[in-house]
Amino acid sequence: MKFLVVGLGSMGKRRLRNLQYLKAGEIIGFDLRKDRRMEVEEKYKIRTFGNFEKAMAENPDALVISTPPDRHMKYAIIAAQRNKHFFTEASIVDEGMEKLIKICKGKKIVAAPSCTMRFHPSIKLLKDLIDKKVIGKILTFTYHSGQYLPDWHPWEDYRKFYVSRRATGAAREIVPFELVWLTWVLGDISAVSCFKGKLTKLEADIDDAYQLIMRFKSGVLGHMLVDVISRIPYRTCKFFSEDGIIVWEWGEKTRVYTANNKSWKEYVEKKGTVVEGYSDKTKEEPYIEEMRSFIDAIKGKKKYPYTFKDDKRILNTLYAAERSSDRNACMKLR
Repeated sequence: MKFLVVGLGSMGKRRLRNLQYLKAGEIIGFDLRKDRRMEVEEKYKIRTFGNFEKAMAENPDALVISTPPDRHMKYAIIAAQRNKHFFTEASIVDEGMEKLIKICKGKKIVAAPSCTMRFHPSIKLLKDLIDKKVIGKILTFTYHSGQYLPDWHPWEDYRKFYVSRRATGAAREIVPFELVWLTWVLGDISAVSCFKGKLTKLEADIDDAYQLIMRFKSGVLGHMLVDVISRIPYRTCKFFSEDGIIVWEWGEKTRVYTANNKSWKEYVEKKGTVVEGYSDKTKEEPYIEEMRSFIDAIKGKKKYPYTFKDDKRILNTLYAAERSSDRNACMKLR
């Protein structure tokens, strides 16, 4: 197979690494920036293009779209119209998504929106523990996901890439990123309330903190804080039932407390591959497994586990949360 990676920034380079690790086939790249093309050619030894149509003239079998989020649909629609398999990074902006879904209907192409955290070993463990009711029925949870924005990409100025723009702001991006796995584990959300705002002195026109209170269709009540303020990277989640507690600490371990025997059981998170410049908790393996799943779907081995209809529902939850904050009201979801 031949893959075209569209966008050669941080995520584009990660996808290049993923594809090369998987020995997926020939890889070519496209980016408007010459410096990025030169860096990729030197480091990854692939051909790159500064013109999208010239790259498409190479007849790739699949596109991996790693542009800023507000440009995903442009390239995804082109891929779908030309009957190319395609993968997109995490979404924030849904403009064009309904059109994309209609174009893809009935086509024998794989249309794969990112769902990275579903491939994280600790998230898979959490789902297994909750599905098996090891502490009975989950009733409520609290979750914090945070990392200081200038630490996201310490090699570049945070003010100069998409996370500092209002439509594609960093905290706004992470809300649906986390909801993708939370709804996989706990089911769909029926109502949401939110407070959001700009609290820091960061030089970016974004809301840097989102506080969500959610009611799930299963009856579970949950709280999620997403911020780009925390000077230590956090993903910490606690699930509660009448029979116990499950605690997940990102990059460290999952602990399960059972009330019957008043004891804890620990599942230590395996050490993974960390690329220089990233937090030591941001491991490559979930991204590799996500690319493997995309490739397996193209080969017909198994269905990709997440759809653009799923993604649209998650983004509707984000937008409902934002309306809740603006209107000081709880928003019901369909």
